[in-house]
Parts: sequence; structure tokens; C-alpha cells
Amino acid sequence: MAYPGCALGAFVLLLLISSVANYPNGKVAQSCDGMIPQHGHSPQSEPIHRLTVNDRTFRPGDRIEVTLSGPPFRGFLLEARDAEHLSGLPIGSFTVIDSQMSQLLTCGGVQGSAVSHRSSSKKTEIKAYWNAPSSAPNHVQFLVTVVEKYKTYWVKIPSDVISQPNSLPFTTPKVTTMPLSTSLPVSHLTKPFSTSGCGNKKFCVRSPLNCTPVDGPACVFLSFTKLNHSVLVEMSGPSEGYLSFALSHDRWMGDDDAYMCIHEDQTVRIQPSHLTGRSHPVMDKWGLLEDVAWGLTDGVIQCSFRRNITLPGDENRFDLNASYYIFLAAGAAGDGQISKHTKQPLITYERYDVTGTARDIGGSHSSLLLKAHGALMFMAWVTTVSIGVLIARFFKPVWSKAFLFGEAAWFQVHRLLMLTTSALTVIAFILPFIYRGGWSWHAGSHPYLGCTVMTLAILQPLLAASRPPVHHPRRQMFNWTHWSVGTAARIIAVAAMFLGMDLPGLDLPNPQKTYTMIGFVGWHIGTEIILEIHAYRLSRKVEILDDDRIQILQSLTSAEAEGHAFKKAVLTIYICGNVTFLILFFSAIGHL
Repeated sequence: MAYPGCALGAFVLLLLISSVANYPNGKVAQSCDGMIPQHGHSPQSEPIHRLTVNDRTFRPGDRIEVTLSGPPFRGFLLEARDAEHLSGLPIGSFTVIDSQMSQLLTCGGVQGSAVSHRSSSKKTEIKAYWNAPSSAPNHVQFLVTVVEKYKTYWVKIPSDVISQPNSLPFTTPKVTTMPLSTSLPVSHLTKPFSTSGCGNKKFCVRSPLNCTPVDGPACVFLSFTKLNHSVLVEMSGPSEGYLSFALSHDRWMGDDDAYMCIHEDQTVRIQPSHLTGRSHPVMDKWGLLEDVAWGLTDGVIQCSFRRNITLPGDENRFDLNASYYIFLAAGAAGDGQISKHTKQPLITYERYDVTGTARDIGGSHSSLLLKAHGALMFMAWVTTVSIGVLIARFFKPVWSKAFLFGEAAWFQVHRLLMLTTSALTVIAFILPFIYRGGWSWHAGSHPYLGCTVMTLAILQPLLAASRPPVHHPRRQMFNWTHWSVGTAARIIAVAAMFLGMDLPGLDLPNPQKTYTMIGFVGWHIGTEIILEIHAYRLSRKVEILDDDRIQILQSLTSAEAEGHAFKKAVLTIYICGNVTFLILFFSAIGHL
């Protein structure tokens, strides 16, 4: 399979533990207001890091050095606030001292009004200068949120208050860090979801189609039940890490409304999120979900929740009364982070309105265009070209009689098979570009090898069309060139197919795909070896024994007849074997 563009690529990429708001690069401007990491866990209550200043007084235009120090940490967010109104906007701007460790953010519409980490490397000390603005309040206090790891962080650790000269003494009690509730009230599910009402009262997506969660753990189930102005969502499936679904306007990752059920510490965290391009999901607020429930049984994750059909106040949540493609994905999770899905997400064949007519549908882990691409390439470079090569190499004496247009029968069959190979390759080559809408930059070496095969597949028949006569001086050069180009195309095509079968866009089952290709290569090489040995032994049937005495051990006619029958039998067996490999491959892509 070529150039699949990695359909969707990956629906969920690695979430790193080293950031505020899940960003290892410190781009956490969306956390400016509350300074709360969107990690879905409660912050620590007792700070272990210190935030200090080099002066207790300041005037507008002064520069105050602020230092964050303590045990190793990975992420942070530093701001200055009005000490008498800590919930207000950031005050002033910062200048970073070490641009390799920290960077400026724009918070509250003021450029440089906050400082955050630049990378996920461990740090023990960060320094920055705060530039006091002309409109600074009388009393200023610095606050910092520190992330040690995904589940361990402290919110709004305060510094000492700094004040302008001649201002009234600051009497407001110093801020202390209090635990913040970041989890939803949940209930526990005690039995599998029911498929009763699928296609009648609720909209269901199932894989395999018509499976039921009650019958076995292999069933992936997602349902939407309309309840007046809200929708009840139920999802279950096998996963040791997370299970997720997303609503998308197209079949590609990006700008999607996603929901994840993440297995953590013998519980399940239900997390709304959104996807922005080919990047990790951005975790969103939990308040929009109601009636949250979850269950864990024998490696099966269950979760359910209810949300309103429309959420006008949240631009990342889609209205559920419109049509979308539905994605289902699962993957590993641990220590508060999730990894890329373990296989290509299941995607519905078309857009659906989950609040409209109740349906009971399935989906596919691979596009029909990509399936067709893989099938045509396999047919061309496993079947037609291989048979054509054997006929040209070993069957010239078997089918030497003239056939159509005065050409030998072997040549006519060889030419037909090779032209068929070129035609199948051209058609298969076009399909991924139609599917992807252009070149795929996420398919590794496979598309480059595919382009090489495509070039050689077109070049080879053009070379054959300029074939000189048998006794022409350039015939020998033509034979070697024709053989070299054809052999190179076959080798590169096999390599491209090996690489293509591992791409997520086709997602062939292991180890069947590998065994099929290895079996074909061994089958073809073994057949050629058998025919080569047979040709050599046949040539030894007639021997010259003495200078004046020639003993013919077997007549040439009899030897040729025996040889032809053997070759035909080998070819028949070989074709049957190739058909078997085709069936194995088609059965693999047919279950995606």
C-alpha cells in the first residue's frame, strides 16, 4: 500500500508529562487566567518550591529579579498580579535571563506578561526580570504554577509582596495554596452496555459489526441516545490504557471534538478534548459533562456521560445535531500520559447525525481506496509479473509456435502479462493521491520506492517497443537492459510492499501480512531454482562419448517432450500457489 498519507495519521499522539496544559514546549497561554494545568488531577497542597524577589520595593520602570528554585521540576508558569486583586489580569512584563530554559507568553493581551518553560528538561532554578509598568498598583505579588510531573503539580505558589514607596502597608493575608477540585462526581458501572435499541432508539457504532459487549471483550461499542436537549453517550471496548472517540468534519485528524476514557490507578478519567492539526489533543474543561460513570472489567473500559446537544459557550464542542465522521481509537496510557493509538482508528464510511435517525453501523480501519491500491499492487507484482518472467525465461521452447500477428505464443503471453502489470501499477499508483489529495509526508520510504516502481513500470514497455531484431548488434545490450530494468522493478516493488503493509493507513493484521510476503518470495525463488535445475539436467540428456562413437542416451524429441510436460506442471502449481497468496492477502484486507 503506498502513500496513504497515514489516514488520520494518528488520532492521538503522545501526551507528554512535562507541561502546564499538557505542552512540553511551554505554549500554555490558555492557562493564563487560572494558572491551572489541564491534567485532570488535583494539585498538591504544600509547596516545596520557593519564589523569591531581590527587592521588597519598586518604582515604575524598575526591574525586579524573580527566582524560582527547589527540587527538580519540568514545567512552570510565572505571572505578576495585583496583590490586592490576585484574580485580576497579569501586571507588567518580564525579560527572560536564560532563553534556553524559559520563554515569554502573551497573557491578558499583554506581550511578555508571563514566563513559562521552553522544554521538558528538568530544572532546579529559573530567573527572570519583571519590568514594573507606569500603571503598576501599589502592591504586587508574583505567582507561579510548577509541574514536577503530569500528576504532581502546585498551583499559584506566592512570593513575598513588593510595594511602591510611600504606599499604605499591605495588610491582606498572604495567599496560601489550596487544593483545587479537578475531578467530576462519578458513579460506577456494574454491567455491560446493552445493544437493545440500536438502530431503533439509539445511534450505535460497533466493531465488529453486530457485536455485543455482553458476549465478549473484543466488542468495541459506542452509542448515542437523544434525551430531550441532551445526549447520553456510552462507550466500551478492550484497552489497558484509553478508549476514545471523536467527531470530525472529514476523514483526517485535526479540528475535531474528542472524548477520552483514560484508565488511571484503577479508575477511569473521562476527559473532553479537541484536536488541532496533527498534534497531541488539548484537554478541555470537565464541567460540560454530566452523569459521568465508568467501569473496569477484565481489560474492558466502560464510560458514559451526558452532554447538551448544543454548547454555544464552548467553541471546541461541536453541535450534536449536525453530521460528522465518527472515529474510534484505543491505545496505551500510564503515569497520566497517553500514547499514540495502537492501530488505525475505526472510521465510519460517511457522515452521520447522531441525534437524527437511529442507525446501527460499523466502520473500517482503512479506506476502500487504500485497500484497492494494495490489492492491485499485490496482484501486479506477485501474480502477473512473476508468471510473465517465468514464461520468458523457461517457456520459449515450450510455446515457440507462431500465434497472433506472427509472434511466438510465449512472447504474446509474456507481453500481455507485462502490459497488465504496467496497467495495474498505474491505476494503483493514482488511488492514494486521490485518497490523500496529494503527497503523503508521513509514509516514510514507501512512496519514494513506489514512484521508482511506477517509473520503471512505464519505462520497461517503452524499452520493449524498441527491441531490435534477433541478430542485430544491439540485441545483446537490449537483452541485458531489459532484464536489469525488470529485475530492479521487481525487487523494489517487493520492498515497497513490505514497507507499505506496515503503514497504519492499511493496518494489515500481524503476522499474516509478513508471512504472506515471505511465503511468496520463497515460493517464487524456489520455483525458479527448480526450473533452472531441470533445464540443466535436460541439457545433459545427450552426450558425446568418443571421437568416433556417438551414443544417444535419449532422443532429443523425447527429452523435449518430457521437459515440456514437467515445465507445464510446475507452472500450473506455481499459478495455484500465487492464487493462494492472493486469497490470503485479500482476506486480510477484507476484514479491515
